[in-house]
Amino acid sequence: MKTLFFLMAFPLLPAVLLAAVSAARWRNAIVKMSSVVLAAAAVALGVAHVKGGTSYYAVEGHWVDGALFCGEIGLSLYLLVKGFLSRRYVVPLLVVLQTGLMIYSEFFGGVVSAERDLSVDNLSVIMAMIVGVVGGLISIYSLWYMKDYHAHHPEIPNRTRSFFFVVFVFLAAMFGIVFSNNLRWMYFFWEVTSVCSFWLIGYSQTEEAVQNAFRALKINLLGGLSFALGIVYLAFVHKTVDMSQLLAMGQAAALIPAMFIAFAGLTKSAQMPFSSWLLGAMVAPTPVSALLHSSTMVKAGVYVIIKMAPILQNTAAGFVIALIGGVTFLLASATAVSQNNAKRVLAYSTIANLGLIVACGGVGTFEAVWAAILLVVFHAVAKGLLFLTVGTIEHEIGSRDIEDMHGLITRSPALAIFMLIGIAGMFLAPFGMLISKWVTLKAFIDSNPILAILLAFGSAPTLFFWAKWMGKLLAVPHTPRRTAGQIEPEEWTALLGLAVLTIGACGLFPLIAAEYIEPYTMQLYGHAFSLGYANLAIMGIMLGALILLPLGFFYFPKNLKYEGAYMAGANLPGNLSFQGSLGQPRDMIIRNVYFRAYFNEASLSRLGNWITVLLIVLMFVTAEL
Repeated sequence: MKTLFFLMAFPLLPAVLLAAVSAARWRNAIVKMSSVVLAAAAVALGVAHVKGGTSYYAVEGHWVDGALFCGEIGLSLYLLVKGFLSRRYVVPLLVVLQTGLMIYSEFFGGVVSAERDLSVDNLSVIMAMIVGVVGGLISIYSLWYMKDYHAHHPEIPNRTRSFFFVVFVFLAAMFGIVFSNNLRWMYFFWEVTSVCSFWLIGYSQTEEAVQNAFRALKINLLGGLSFALGIVYLAFVHKTVDMSQLLAMGQAAALIPAMFIAFAGLTKSAQMPFSSWLLGAMVAPTPVSALLHSSTMVKAGVYVIIKMAPILQNTAAGFVIALIGGVTFLLASATAVSQNNAKRVLAYSTIANLGLIVACGGVGTFEAVWAAILLVVFHAVAKGLLFLTVGTIEHEIGSRDIEDMHGLITRSPALAIFMLIGIAGMFLAPFGMLISKWVTLKAFIDSNPILAILLAFGSAPTLFFWAKWMGKLLAVPHTPRRTAGQIEPEEWTALLGLAVLTIGACGLFPLIAAEYIEPYTMQLYGHAFSLGYANLAIMGIMLGALILLPLGFFYFPKNLKYEGAYMAGANLPGNLSFQGSLGQPRDMIIRNVYFRAYFNEASLSRLGNWITVLLIVLMFVTAEL
């Protein structure tokens, strides 16, 4: 229990110090040391919990309950003031509703408390390692990024001290979510993450940033209201707020509160029709996007849905949740095809992959849960690497347009290789995302063929948009040139660390599955999924070949000869233009195809929103049947 408390409480110490310290030298030291300590503590917990079961801990006395309740009231007052001052009255309305429910439950729901406030199982250990290691690397990267960000945007007030304060509070809240067995505790930490994301998205305080921050806040407060309803229902009907008792009481009794909590998970994980908040979050500095997409916020949403999976298994409501995730996966993947903004491609990819995890949680079988947990792991490291690399590329070339990354392998080989590793980690064999999708396909076929169809048709555009991005990076222009920029030590630490994790997770995933995921599914279902040794051997050989591939990019023979593009034999001097059929010079243009007429963002978004709204209504209707 000491390790759990340490992970939940320790980030608050650097948060307070960073809020008070203005000297960059001290800030750098505090962030680096704290990130290393958090990562080490999370990994130590993981090592200590190898093949471990579920452990529960009761916290003596009610002082923690009282402190968290006071903190909840403080958060509510802060949001009330923000909502009224900005004249966004939906925010105060949602705050009053959910806080009123929790106060009513606290004082009029009888003496209801969790028997055990904290718990640790293999799923929470995996989540803790993601938060500690990936979150720590993103924090280190932020040191350089925020300095460079304000150098490029002097018009934006420098609130770096508050930025790092919020980041470390965010990490503490994430640890609180994954270790809480007391649902009231989990709800408090859930709301802290909503407030932190609101502050970080609105960091620049531009009109667009403020608008998108409030959109994210409203959507997540709606999820918080649903979470509060689930807790109140449990407290009044079943006289408990204990997560373990909820999971043990059987589907008939647990399904309604599980639906409320799952709905909160849908909002937090940016599933349609709630995906707009995550797209709007792109206005924030790049480390914020990386944090939201990889190690915090959206991972909290899928975490609670995976926790609810045993309750959702073989239920109509669970199947509807799986459909919501499947539709989101299909339409978000299709929309990404039409995007040339690198951050928007990454955002839609995140929404799509979270949809796949949600679909696995809705199916709820041991195979689906096995796949969902692996998807969480591989998505966290690969997407963190991609977002941070895009942030560095944007500062290097002054653009986040994929078309402007043409020939990056010749201009900045290191950044191109980091991007290629991240992209390969998202869709190529033998990286884990593809393996997880294979297991997901098997789980969907065993559950319902409709889900398998959604997976198949959603995976096709995924292959397309990742492959064409790869092509732009690997293109060799006629006159290659190096980018003059220099990668700072903090960037190298984060990018290299996440690249190693992306490759290492693939090589170590049999160990991760055997030591953490299989014991978890065995404990819940009495069954565990396992890949055959032949498949593992083939994957090992492919991984070895992939490790050798990037080394070739650093080898440029001195006598390397560049040939111009063949343009029907009508090349003009310079080999960058050609003579057209009417004798007019035409510039050679190499661009990707985006099929915007077929994959229109607005049309697909409207379609997805309508379908998923109807499915959400159906979800609650079926839960009552």
